[in-house]
This record gives sequence, structure tokens and C-alpha cells, in this order.
Amino acid sequence: MGQNKLVNSFFPCETDIPEQYRIKQPIQQQEYLINGEIRRWEGPCQQVVSPIQVLREGTLQPVVLGCYPVLTEQEALAALDAAERAYDNGGGLWPTMSVEKRIRHMELFTRNMIAKREEVVKLLMWEIGKTLADSEKEFDRTVEYIRDTLEALKVLDRESSRFTIEEGILAQIRRAPLGVVLCMGPYNYPLNETFTTLIPALVMGNTVVFKPPKLGVLLHSPLLEAFRAAFPPGVVNTVYGSGQKVVGPIMRSGKINTLAFIGSSTVAVTLKQQHPKPHRLRSVLGLEAKNAAIVLADAALDQVVEETLAGSLAYNGQRCTALKILFVHNRIIDEFIKRFAGKVSSLKLGMPWEPGVKITPLPEPNKSRYLQELIEDAVKHGATVINPDGGTSAGSLFKPAVLYPVNEKMRVYSEEQFGPVVPIAGYDDIREPIQYIIDSNYGQQVSLFGTDADLMASLIDPLVNQVCRVNINSQCQRGPDRFPFTGRKDSAEGTLSVTDALRVFSIRTMVAAKMTPANKQLITDIVKGDKSKFLSTDFLL
Repeated sequence: MGQNKLVNSFFPCETDIPEQYRIKQPIQQQEYLINGEIRRWEGPCQQVVSPIQVLREGTLQPVVLGCYPVLTEQEALAALDAAERAYDNGGGLWPTMSVEKRIRHMELFTRNMIAKREEVVKLLMWEIGKTLADSEKEFDRTVEYIRDTLEALKVLDRESSRFTIEEGILAQIRRAPLGVVLCMGPYNYPLNETFTTLIPALVMGNTVVFKPPKLGVLLHSPLLEAFRAAFPPGVVNTVYGSGQKVVGPIMRSGKINTLAFIGSSTVAVTLKQQHPKPHRLRSVLGLEAKNAAIVLADAALDQVVEETLAGSLAYNGQRCTALKILFVHNRIIDEFIKRFAGKVSSLKLGMPWEPGVKITPLPEPNKSRYLQELIEDAVKHGATVINPDGGTSAGSLFKPAVLYPVNEKMRVYSEEQFGPVVPIAGYDDIREPIQYIIDSNYGQQVSLFGTDADLMASLIDPLVNQVCRVNINSQCQRGPDRFPFTGRKDSAEGTLSVTDALRVFSIRTMVAAKMTPANKQLITDIVKGDKSKFLSTDFLL
């Protein structure tokens, strides 16, 4: 399919866009939140261009969504200073507030956030090209995540509401905040994955400096007032602009206690190295992955095709948990490729709001060129694009390409493509894909497809020591959110889940005393008089 045909078939004229999904006026965001104030920026702003393009007089034209502030080091350090003052060495209003009251603040934020659902969902579609269904799912899942986090916090607090006596020592052990947290999320889940660090950091009593991802910035603008209204001054502060100019000074200050970052390992290393006291810095990192699927000779092909299709191409393959290489036993590979390529060819390309659409415009500039370079390199080393028109692109739209056979000489064999290119390798000896996982720089997840219990068990046992989740006859994925989410090697640092995140953004702290009559009376007076928020037996319902 030629480029002109792609353009005419899939990109809309402005009048073809349904009324409820149109961006009727660019969002000229000049506001940012510092110390409980929504301040106005009078300096330069960064233009935001949508990956969704429109046809005007037969040619593709960009859609300008608006702009956001390009702040400087001065504003970044002001945000940091506000967070530091709000924390006040652990003595601020927020870190010393009772868990029950912090929950009430978060519930207020959630109510205000829900009121902005339509605006945020629309901007998810326009800023990062996510389908309407997936944009709605991301928003709703984020709200559910907040509620689940609050319930998990109640459970944690209940468990901590009693005293422990050991060897004549009376103690109460609770979790206390760490300090000032820098939160930075990814563009592919700019709301959900950002909030999976931001929310637990806040409810555990930390104060936050929050920088939205480079792509997916404007969708946070409707929530600025929700943050301002729900939290005390300085508890949540936002910064925008070049990471080098606003994040670098924040890290170099040495005043960040915890770095919560989801992105590339290269950037994570740079950020950590900028901190003058790295031994004091706790890091919570979600990084790259090159998750593999291993399809055994006895696998149920109908199920395998459906799971690997969704696993490799949901949201154009732009997920850290996506299946980024498929190893298929040579006994069944011809039939698998036939079915898989057929399914790929049937995927609907189009705009995010169109019913049933699966492949949408790519948000990263020049991503199509990068993917084509991977394809050209693979073809040069012996691979073939096995689905018709695979790798064809026009503007920001890229038709998925299935590559076979791939080998270690090709970049796509080891490089995380993070897009709609699916490399397939055949194997006879199961040791080949196992060795691939062992040699990989990444260790997030793997998917195993098969029915032989003995063989499956023999693979599970070594693989759980290479990756952090082994999926049986299903694609790799993050959820459910109550399950731990992490990785080995260059894929992650720290563990996220509804409960794990509460722990990772806090530290076990205790008050202890010898069981003397005077101490027992003193602690009784404190507890019964409700004089301390930490030393308390209050039970949250």
C-alpha cells in the first residue's frame, strides 16, 4: 500500500472528526503549581503538536494542541524549596498528619479528578495517540488504583496500631515518610504510571516535585486545580521544560530523598549520578524490557496467536511489558506465522476515536524512520517482512511489520523497538531462547506457551531467577495492580504494586521504651490522651 493511499484511507479531514472529540481551541497552558499557588508563566512555552494529523486540501497537516511553560532553574529550585519547606525535616503539617486525615485529602483529590475525566481522556487520545477505549481505561484504572491504595493503607495502618513487647522492651512500629520525592513518569502511560508512584509517595507523607513526561504534558493541566485544592501548600509542586535545565539542578541540590522515575536506564543513570550523596538516594525505577514469548511445540496455536498478537501490538507495541520478540518451535512455526500474519493484517488502522481501531498514530517524532531502520537492518541480515505492506508508513501512522527469521546479527534481536515491529525467531533446542533471556540486559517478564506440565515446570524454575514474572499461556502484563511489578538487571529497581509502593516510599520506624512503671504510665498518658499521631492505637475503619 503506497503512502498516498495510507494518507487518504486513514487520516481525517477536520470536518470528519466527531464533534465530541475535537480540540476546539488550543490549550495555552501558562500555569504551574508551586507552594499551593497556581502561578502564571510569562516566559517561553513549548508548542505541543499532536501525532494525529488532518487532511487540508489533500495534504497532511499537523494539529497544534497548545503549549506548556518552559521553566528555568529558578522555578525548578523554587518548587524544590516549597516541597522541602512543606516537609520541614519531617516536622511539617503533611508528614506529621494522621493517616486518616491524609486519606481524606486524597479522597478529595480523587473526586476533583473524576470531574475532569472527559478532558483528560480526550487529551490522552490527542497527545499520545491512544485509542478512546484505552484512554478511558487508563483514566478509570488510575482512579481505581488510588482507591485500592487507600484501602491498602488502611490495612497497613491497622496492622501498625498495636504495641509489641520483646525482651522487656515496649515498642510501636509504623512506617514513616522518606522526605522529598521527585516523580517522573513515561509518555506511554502518562497518567497511570506517573500516579503509581505519585499517589503512594503522597499518602505515605512525603512531599513531591512532579515533572510530567515530555509527551503527555497537557493532559495533566486539568488536574492542577485538583492538586491545589486537595493538598496543603508545598505538598505537590509541578515543573515543566527541559529535563537538563529543570531536573538537573533539582538532583544536584542533594535535597531529593527519593527518585521515582519510569523511562530509560540511560536517563536513570544520569539522574542518579547527579545526586551528590547517592548513598542517601532511594530510587524507584521502571526501565526498559525486551520481554520474550517462548512457544513450545505442543502449544495451543489459537490461544498463542491471540495472546501474542495482543502482547506485541496493543497500543502499537509501546508498552514496557509488550512482547518484543517471539521464539517459536520450528515444528509449528510455519502454521504460527501464517495465522499470526493474517491476524496482523486484519488489525484496523485509524484515528483513536474510531470504533475497533487497533493501530494509531505514533507520538514520538521520527519513530517511523527509526522502525524502518530496524526493518532494513533485519532484511540486510536475512529477515523478511512476512505480512503484506508491513512497515509501510505515512506521517505518524505505521503499519505493523512482522519479521522472520531474526537472528543475533540484527539490531531488533536485542534492541527494544518499542513500536509495531514484531521479530520472530525459530528454534529446535529450548536452550536457545533460554540462553537469549540469560544473555539479555533486561529481566522483566517472559511468556511461556505450552501444555506439557513436566516441560513447563523445568522452564519455570530457572526462569524465575532470570525475570520477575513468568506468564503461563498468556501475554506479559503489569496488572492486576495488587501484584508486584518489578524487574531484574536493567529493567527496574524497587517493586511497585498497591501494597509494595506504600512500603517503597516509606521506612519502618519505631518508638521504644523499657517496660518500667514510669514508662508504661507515660505511654499510656500519651495514647489515651491522643497526644501523638504516631504513637496511637486508633483503628481505621
